[in-house]
Amino acid sequence: MIEVIYNSESKEFEDLTQAMAWAKVIGKFVTIRIAGMELVGKFGVDSIVDGKCPDGVAYDWSKASRIGRVKKERT
Repeated sequence: MIEVIYNSESKEFEDLTQAMAWAKVIGKFVTIRIAGMELVGKFGVDSIVDGKCPDGVAYDWSKASRIGRVKKERT
């Protein structure tokens, strides 16, 4: 069984697909427990428009700012 926890409520699902779908409907920070592991986060953010996530938060991730940038600049 897979358990999805939101605030103090929890709900169980047969598979991860169902659990993820429910987490997307909630649209809030949840914890998914599966096989001794926990996945946490707000599920369903899948598009960036004009530099912002669907909830209006600025999306500033850039590959250039990740590990390896300094090494690339040395060569």
